[in-house]
Order: sequence, then structure tokens, then C-alpha cells
Amino acid sequence: MNVQSGKRGRGRPAQGDKQRRILDAALALFAERGFHGTAVPLVAEAAGVATGTIYHYFANKEALVNAVFRDAKARLRVAVYADLDSTQEPEALFREVWRRLATFARADPVRFRFLELQDHVPYLDAESREFELNVLVPLWLAGRSIASRGGARDMPVEALMALVWGALVGLIKAERLGYIQLDDDTLARAGEACWRATQKS
Repeated sequence: MNVQSGKRGRGRPAQGDKQRRILDAALALFAERGFHGTAVPLVAEAAGVATGTIYHYFANKEALVNAVFRDAKARLRVAVYADLDSTQEPEALFREVWRRLATFARADPVRFRFLELQDHVPYLDAESREFELNVLVPLWLAGRSIASRGGARDMPVEALMALVWGALVGLIKAERLGYIQLDDDTLARAGEACWRATQKS
């Protein structure tokens, strides 16, 4: 195979391409049908590979969903933190993080929906839980910093984060179901409302 040119010998897909197809197919199915409603042969069919090929990369369905989870979380991490100026004033930082989360949710709706479904599920392994914590810790530290300045409501930082995340998930879900239409202005105003809701009167 000519790696530099990207050409593949004899029309066979590269091994990395097969794994990517499996991850993408599994993502779509897990997001649509859930973990328990998705069988490995369905993933294989959607990815265009033999069922045995999936087991070449992943020991079982749990290993596959954990790989999909970490892949999706890694993309979310880049979307939120890439070149983020964490030294901004609290409200400006909040608005920017909200904007980035909303942009990710609308630009990559399947991954967002998948992540929305994976909170505290028992099949996430230790590596996935640690990965999730590594993504959340910078947001938690920012929330604690804001709270320490006396502006936030007297609630645990985790509760404030859950309120904001729940609001965004609810908005995106309502749009997906056709109950509302979101545009950048509506999302920005929703972010402002969330900011006010987390602050002392």
C-alpha cells in the first residue's frame, strides 16, 4: 500500500479504515437503538464487514461500546477545550463553553445523542470512567473557581453543572423531536438564562 498517496493495493480497505467503519457504524446503532438493542451482527452489517472481523478489534460488545464512548468523548474534549482561553472572566468563559457545547451538539448530533445516553451506565469500564473524569475536571475546576468568587448559587458545583448540561440536552432533544427550532440566537439566549439561573439573585 502506498501510504503517502493513500492508495490501497487491490482495492482492499486499510485496517484502520475497517476499524473506523466499525466504530462509526456502532456509534449510529448505539445512538439509535441503545446498547442492549444493538447486536454485534447488526454492527458488522452496517460497517460492511464480517461479524468475526469485529472480534478481531474488540473482544466483545462491551469493549466495542467503550471504544465508541472514548472516541466520542475525545471529540467532545477537542470541541470544548481546543484553544480555549480559561483565563476569561467567569461569565465570558461560561458563554464560550456553552457555545462550544451547543455547536458540537448540532454539528455532531449522533455523537451527542450517544453521549447523552451513556451517563452512569454499568457497562462503562474503568478506562472509560477515568477518561470521562479527565474531560469533566477542567469544567469542574472552572465551576469551583466561579463559585469561590461568591457569584454562584450556594449549591455543589456538580449540581450546577448538571443543571446546565440538562438544559442543553433538553433543548437539543426537543429540536430533534421537532418541538422547537433552534438557531444561534436562541441557543445564546438559553445560555444566558442558564448563567442567570446558576447565579445568586
